[in-house]
Amino acid sequence: METITTDMLLMLAPLFVVQLILLVVALLDLRRVADTRGPKWLWLIIILFVNIVGPIVYFIVGRKQ
Repeated sequence: METITTDMLLMLAPLFVVQLILLVVALLDLRRVADTRGPKWLWLIIILFVNIVGPIVYFIVGRKQ
C-alpha cells in the first residue's frame, strides 16, 4: 500500500483551497438570499456533502437570481 507523500499533498492543496472557498461562499450566499429553487435545508445538505460539485450546482441551479 502506497503512503501519501508530501508531493501528493502539495498537488491536492489547491483543490482543497478551491473547495473550501466554494463551500464558504455558497453557505454565505444561501444564508443571505430569501428565495431559492427548492428548500434551503436541501441546498445546505447538497453544498456540504457533495464536495466541489455541490456549491457549483447551487450557484447554477439553486439561486433564483
